[in-house]
Amino acid sequence: MGLAVGDQVPEFVCNDDQNKEFNSQNIIGKKPLVIYFYPKNFTPGCTKEACDFRDSYEDFKALGAEVIGISSDSVKSHEKFKNRYRLPYTFLSDKGGELRKLFGVKSELFGLLPGRETFVIDKEGVVQLKFNSINAAKHMSKAITKVKEIVNE
Repeated sequence: MGLAVGDQVPEFVCNDDQNKEFNSQNIIGKKPLVIYFYPKNFTPGCTKEACDFRDSYEDFKALGAEVIGISSDSVKSHEKFKNRYRLPYTFLSDKGGELRKLFGVKSELFGLLPGRETFVIDKEGVVQLKFNSINAAKHMSKAITKVKEIVNE
C-alpha cells in the first residue's frame, strides 16, 4: 500500500542522525517538507543525491521547506555521512524498514536494493509528489519544482 498523492502523512517516530528521537508531529503539518528515501550511505548515486540536496538546501529553506533523508543505515553511519559531505539537513535511521513500509517505498532490482523515492509534503501534511526513480540525479530538481509550486499556490 503506502502513501499516495493526496494522502495525509501519519505520525511516526524514529532516531535521527544525532541519536535523538524524531517525532514527525513536530514538523509535518507545519511547513513544506521533502522526504527522500535512498538505498545506502557512501555509495556513488546516494552521495550524489545527498550532495544535490545539500547544494540546493538554502533554496529549500528560502521557500520555508525542510529536507530529510532516510535510509536503513545506522545513526553512526548517518553521522559520518553528514560530516564527510557537510550535509546540513536531518537524516533518519530506518533500521527495521518500518518507514519504508509506512510510505510504501518499493525495492529496486528484483528486490535486491532498497528503493529510491522522494516525497514532497505540503504544510498541511498532505503528500503532493511521490517520485520513484533509481536515477539519483533527478530527485532534487523534481522536489524543488514541486515545493515552488505548492508554496506559490
